[in-house]
Amino acid sequence: MPMPSTRALRSRAVVRDADEEHRASTPLELFFDLTYVVAVGRAAASLHHQLGEGHIRLGIIGFCSIFFAVWWGWMNYTWFASAHDSDDVAHRLLTFVQITGVLVFAAGVTSAAEDGDFLVVVIGFAIMRVGLILSWLRVARDEPGMRARALRYVGGLTVLQLLWITRLAVHSEHAGLATFVVLALGEMAIPVWAERAGSIPPFHAEHIEERYGLFTIILLGESILSATAGVQASFDAGGLTAPLAAVGFGGLVLAFASWWLYFDHPGHLAPTPDVAFRWGYAHVVLFAALAGMGAGLHLAAETVTDHGPSRTASLAIAVPAAGFLLGLVVVMLVTGAAVVDRKVWPKVAGASAMVLAGLVTPVAVTVLACAAVMTGLATWMVFDTAQGPSDMA
Repeated sequence: MPMPSTRALRSRAVVRDADEEHRASTPLELFFDLTYVVAVGRAAASLHHQLGEGHIRLGIIGFCSIFFAVWWGWMNYTWFASAHDSDDVAHRLLTFVQITGVLVFAAGVTSAAEDGDFLVVVIGFAIMRVGLILSWLRVARDEPGMRARALRYVGGLTVLQLLWITRLAVHSEHAGLATFVVLALGEMAIPVWAERAGSIPPFHAEHIEERYGLFTIILLGESILSATAGVQASFDAGGLTAPLAAVGFGGLVLAFASWWLYFDHPGHLAPTPDVAFRWGYAHVVLFAALAGMGAGLHLAAETVTDHGPSRTASLAIAVPAAGFLLGLVVVMLVTGAAVVDRKVWPKVAGASAMVLAGLVTPVAVTVLACAAVMTGLATWMVFDTAQGPSDMA
């Protein structure tokens, strides 16, 4: 009887072929994404709670800081896997380390966003970083042509993580916000600096496009889940009313139209090496907006039943919905579209109309108005058939 082989435990890191055909998300990547459902859900729930309590400024700051960390952790893994997913034992175990970090991070979201206690989220983020840094060390060891690039990632990630830990000693709100902004910008500078050690970033464009699309679906699902929870709770408390029905139906239309607008022309959303960083970073605006939209819909459902802060609830819908449109605009602009393009300026006008509705109309009307704007833009794209390749944006 042959002895068991340990060859599977001695595998090496790889560089994936950027032109590989039929490259799709792996089951491990999909499982990894599921853990982010928890983190995004906790961030949206915290925003909803803070807005409902009237802590608007703290709620927005807490949500933005938490969501940045969620998005950044997901993005770091996604782009690494696009270039270096070896699907071996080591890669799977290091992914498990990052999954553990995500869930620890999610456990600390409420304390961080509502109480300013970042200890648990920093521990979770550090665990995620351990998995990612070890993954880059594998690349440095096994791929000599990528060594300088990989070691830049290792050095940058290590230094920034130590600074995040040091930041725990900062207790002033203003100093905490200032240091967060500085460190976040430092995080975003690491890939730009590291990739300069190579020639062309070794990612698979279609794979990255699919990964971003799947994350968009996750965020839309969170919005629907949050809205459903709000409508269900309000229905149980006061029964079905016309405003509640408007919020429920309008929220569903809003989510569906958002999906339509994002995926209407998926081909133009595939990144190219010359715009890869701008394309990837620009998505944070629309990603955060989709997560915030769910919190706003939840608050809107409660408001029409409990007669809560109507203006806050209206803006909690209008601002994220407008932010989603402006996020699409930013993605289009960084990929070469012009502001006067007929697929760009209507979104800017639509975002303005949404904010105006949030400022002057009741909650239920605001939800329906935002849904109507989104539907109108989707309809515009459907019937705008007289477009050439230069118009695809």
